Amino acid sequence: MILRTENVGKTFGAFSALRNVSVVIPRGRLTAIIGPNGAGKSTFFNVISGALRPSEGRVFFEEREITAAPQHALARMGIAKSYQITNIFPNLTVLENVRVAAQARVSRFQIWRSRAMLAAPLHEAEALLEFVGLTGRATFLAGSLAHGEQRALEIAIALASKPRLLLLDEPTAGMSPEETRVFMELIVKLARERTVVLVEHKMKLVMNISDHVIVLHHGEVLAEGTPDEIRANDDVKRVYLGQTQRAGARST
Repeated sequence: MILRTENVGKTFGAFSALRNVSVVIPRGRLTAIIGPNGAGKSTFFNVISGALRPSEGRVFFEEREITAAPQHALARMGIAKSYQITNIFPNLTVLENVRVAAQARVSRFQIWRSRAMLAAPLHEAEALLEFVGLTGRATFLAGSLAHGEQRALEIAIALASKPRLLLLDEPTAGMSPEETRVFMELIVKLARERTVVLVEHKMKLVMNISDHVIVLHHGEVLAEGTPDEIRANDDVKRVYLGQTQRAGARST
């Protein structure tokens, strides 16, 4: 186990987005958190990543309670995250985006010093770009990259903090089928070296690559288990079949 939650709930006024969510994230595995639109996936992601404080319940990382910890503290503990909206410096080059992130880890208060003075972060940034397949884009402005490439750059930035746990919130949102295929291959590669938690609404997309699957529905845990166990779960089939039928009715 690397992360667990105990009876986590989150309310926004009278609306209950999460209720009694207790899950365990296994170390060294790729865990997918899936569910229909409105299931509470992004709210849960924001809670475990420190962006939102739960209204009730507790969150633990490596058995240390992090329920009220600020996001910068989580980053230093070994948790990195990527949100649905790409977060990069568009007017810096691709290499400089990653170099700044690597340099910030070792030189917190002088991240804008000459890169010649910090050769190690530069070499690390070059290695990370090679890992995510962006070596040929190193000198490009980050804002000029295609959407899928920007998401890969964001992954490289996250990896510069050397996380033990990487949280990805709907990373393929807005991608073309080809971009999605390439990015899912990158996620599988990432999961070979660290724990990855992937929040997605595309059930078929993640079932073939995940080791562990958690299904949320109406803010609660509907099912949890291996992909085969989730495929065979009657409650999961009922929820997703109902979503498909409603979508078909709207299109007729």
